[in-house]
Amino acid sequence: MKAKVTEQQVLDALKQCMDPEIPLSVVDLGLIYGIDIDEENNIKIRMTMTTPGCPLHNTLVRDVKRALNKVEGIKDVSVEIVWDPPWTPERMSPEARAKVFGARSAQVQTAPPSPTGYGARSLRFTIDLERSKPLKHGQFIRQEDGSLVLVNDLGQGFMVNDALLEFWNMCDGSKSINEIIDEFSLKLRLPRIELEGQVVNLVQQMLEAGLLKV
Repeated sequence: MKAKVTEQQVLDALKQCMDPEIPLSVVDLGLIYGIDIDEENNIKIRMTMTTPGCPLHNTLVRDVKRALNKVEGIKDVSVEIVWDPPWTPERMSPEARAKVFGARSAQVQTAPPSPTGYGARSLRFTIDLERSKPLKHGQFIRQEDGSLVLVNDLGQGFMVNDALLEFWNMCDGSKSINEIIDEFSLKLRLPRIELEGQVVNLVQQMLEAGLLKV
């Protein structure tokens, strides 16, 4: 008789899938709205995105399917994107909220919100964006199924997409955070102000994940 796949097995696999904009798992961000497992171990995931019309949602859906297809016993995986109820930061796990928002000073609390809509820009007040030069840490692994994984010194793996991998590789210790923001602005042909908050948050979260050093 086929062993029943458990919801915990599904959640453990999904914790390896990071949101394309910030390296926190889809579970910790509260993007998973439902998990259905039938008698044949077919899995149906109901999930949302942090913002409607996210251009990278197809990448995230693909990563979710890849992660679950590695779980022994799972037969088929389907993913439904839902928007009700709308995602808010309150859906994040306490650990994720602590990483993103942190214990902020009054100065940070009065800073304008970042363009991502949910990330705190506390890094601006703890690291000099002009002088600090992030250096990638850990190792990159391309798995047999083509998925991309960054692994820190603790052996924790984080599934990433091409954009996150490119960003990680840019952090070679030779560029300041401001220079990285400028380079991304030119590469993507977007105003610097639209990218600054996202890059700052990304640096902060990769530092927390042990994937960068400053």
